[in-house]
Amino acid sequence: MDRLGSFSNDPSDKPPCRGCSSYLMEPYIKCAECGPPPFFLCLQTSDFPVLDPSWTAQEEMALLEAVMDCGFGNWQDVANQMCTKTKEECEKHYMKHFINNPLFASTLLNLKQAEEAKTADTAIPFHSTDDPPRPTFDSLLSRDMAGYMPARADFIEEFDNYAEWDLRDIDFVEDDSDILHALKMAVVDIYHSRLKERQRRKKIIRDHGLINLRKFQLMERRYPKEVQDLYETMRRFARIVGPVEHDKFIESHALEFELRREIKRLQEYRTAGITNFCSARTYDHLKKTREEERLKRTMLSEVLQYIQDSSACQQWLRRQADIDSGLSPSIPMASNSGRRSAPPLNLTGLPGTEKLNEKEKELCQMVRLVPGAYLEYKSALLNECNKQGGLRLAQARALIKIDVNKTRKIYDFLIREGYITKG
Repeated sequence: MDRLGSFSNDPSDKPPCRGCSSYLMEPYIKCAECGPPPFFLCLQTSDFPVLDPSWTAQEEMALLEAVMDCGFGNWQDVANQMCTKTKEECEKHYMKHFINNPLFASTLLNLKQAEEAKTADTAIPFHSTDDPPRPTFDSLLSRDMAGYMPARADFIEEFDNYAEWDLRDIDFVEDDSDILHALKMAVVDIYHSRLKERQRRKKIIRDHGLINLRKFQLMERRYPKEVQDLYETMRRFARIVGPVEHDKFIESHALEFELRREIKRLQEYRTAGITNFCSARTYDHLKKTREEERLKRTMLSEVLQYIQDSSACQQWLRRQADIDSGLSPSIPMASNSGRRSAPPLNLTGLPGTEKLNEKEKELCQMVRLVPGAYLEYKSALLNECNKQGGLRLAQARALIKIDVNKTRKIYDFLIREGYITKG
């Protein structure tokens, strides 16, 4: 088969058919062996055989169209659509002339080689031979995997989970006007683009191994703090460069960081006048001793702040005795500034973050509560408030078995935002 793209739109400029002398119209046949001049044959008179004496050109076209409509392998449906051939005849003819035809072997081989060359540098797909895990709903493994179901390669809750709702009331009928039909087709096109975005995000998650977020975070922690910051910054570009290239970039930067640190250590030795590693070991030992002495002086300055408080002095002495004996201090020192607060929780990539509004995100960050747990606590408190007609703080603490201060902050937030009412 050939295309008429090289000819103009004027029918008189197109070459004539050798069979009926009429101007060619697509589709048509161009002989690969005849010529010059080339031998063209149109399919307007399609009662001649092409590949098999018992099959006409019209039946060849009907077979290809039926396979496209019904799908490869559905030979009974293909035969029903053709009406002139049986199921066995359709399958035998298609496999012989369109699949196992040696004329197509070189083309198929080139396509296969091109595909292999395209994927040569990409990640090697993992095909498990074991039965995939099937975690039960709301189990620990299911939460760790963000609701991913390996046996179905789907999530319990997909991205844009309610995209199908826009199509539930659409029905194509024959008496639709052109404008109404175009509007319905536009809605279908929008839905199709939303499905593409869903598949794109799912592919990124699978390719980069982000399904089990806890394992991914543990892998990140094996890098130094500076590399972790880079990992966080470059994560948004991982979907562009691909999993292998992204990992190569991070690993190369980690190696660069180690080399720079080693170079800095050697430069410190050179500045101190050290010329061999034996002297370097002595230098490191003395440096460590000086750091310990400095730490002791710092502790002494701390206890001097509490010299008027006998109990604080006793605590410091016991703490110092534990340190000198090689034990971890059992009594923490008090501070004028109070206990140091923990940094806000980073919600990036945590499941359920997209369900929170800005105020709820701020609450989870300050309370250091993962979004999934917050949503569970919120649902439990809302249900209990609806049942009782109101909710007291004591009831909230009985429902949520976490730190009482966190419960108080969640309770006050829900009251302030109007989610629940006081009992």
